[in-house]
Amino acid sequence: MRIFHIATLADWIAARETGTYATSTRGRTLAEEGFIHASRADQWEGVRAAFYADVSEPLVLLEVDTGLLDVPVVEEEPAPGAGVTFPHVYGVIRPAAVVAVTPL
Repeated sequence: MRIFHIATLADWIAARETGTYATSTRGRTLAEEGFIHASRADQWEGVRAAFYADVSEPLVLLEVDTGLLDVPVVEEEPAPGAGVTFPHVYGVIRPAAVVAVTPL
């Protein structure tokens, strides 16, 4: 399965250098949040509009192959009763699991 994550270009460059990506979402780390927020193909544009519209630094869309991850991915509601689920990655994403990077 493919999932998507919006990242700053700076965070992605750092991940390639260190071998791990651990930014959960804008301004929050995996350690702070407990998981990395992700989206399905039909969700990432809405996430970008809702949470990244005012970001002026370069962004990239990471396409992650969940079969290449060595950590769990769980579909969860962002809030109880939300009625929609999003994939959450419970651990770091290794750059080798990222199969495409698209500038936004």
